[in-house]
Amino acid sequence: MKTPVRTSVKTVEAPVGTVRAGRSLGARIVGRLGGGAVRVCLVLVGLFWLVPTIGLLISSLRAPEDMSASGWWKVFAEPSQLTVDSYRKLLENGDITGSLLNTVLITVPATVLVVVIGSLAGYAFAWMEFPGRDWWFLAVVGLLVVPVQVALIPIAELFGKVGLFGSVLGVVLFHVGFGLPFAVFLLRNFFAEIPRELLEAARLDGAGELRLFTRVVMPLGGPAIASLGIFQFLWVWNDMLVALVFTDADSQPITVALQTQVRQFGNNIDVLAPGAFLSMVIPLAVFFAFQRQFVSGVMAGAVK
Repeated sequence: MKTPVRTSVKTVEAPVGTVRAGRSLGARIVGRLGGGAVRVCLVLVGLFWLVPTIGLLISSLRAPEDMSASGWWKVFAEPSQLTVDSYRKLLENGDITGSLLNTVLITVPATVLVVVIGSLAGYAFAWMEFPGRDWWFLAVVGLLVVPVQVALIPIAELFGKVGLFGSVLGVVLFHVGFGLPFAVFLLRNFFAEIPRELLEAARLDGAGELRLFTRVVMPLGGPAIASLGIFQFLWVWNDMLVALVFTDADSQPITVALQTQVRQFGNNIDVLAPGAFLSMVIPLAVFFAFQRQFVSGVMAGAVK
């Protein structure tokens, strides 16, 4: 009877210096990107990006004569220049306050409608069977290439005939119509990544399509829906072209009101500066409040 012969394999490790020397220059650069110096640089870039916002905030807290005499950075040497008189005058300006309310009345419904309708349509295109589903989805994707400028005059004529021209409702409907193709495209692709087994298990438990959508799909699609809401909110809030065409003096948003103030009263910087800051800071606050969901929604399709 033969006895088994044991053989041992000795692994030879290369010296650390040899491994490092074998790495390419690109790999070594990437390996150093997680260091503290890079983080400091990113913080500095972020602060540099916020300089215009900080400058506008400080300008809105200075008197008009101080702004005419020196730059906003002089306030660090003379903090006594800071005052809230400009915001007091802003609240007394009926055009600005009314336009700020109009902006909210336009942005909130346009964002909510796009998110709700886009979610329902995205779920239908992803998981419901109906005749011509793929062709209808291709038609929706094709609407993404239609520029807004092409539809301004035809829709303005249509709104004039039905009595919607110059109203808040007309602006909301325009933004909803042009926001839905992107919403359906984004959410359909996200919902299609949900495991089929999860939906089938819910159906076996007796869940209908509505309950399946509200209890399973919507919670899983939270990051994508939050990203869509941020995109739509920022687009509608900062819009000026559509508002210039479809609104009148009673329904104009803050972007049009500030442009009108510049055209009519070019020297009232004490009203324009705080108005512009309020118009800027609200979208920034919304973005920073939902930045975690925004990043999760953007990266959701990258990792399965």
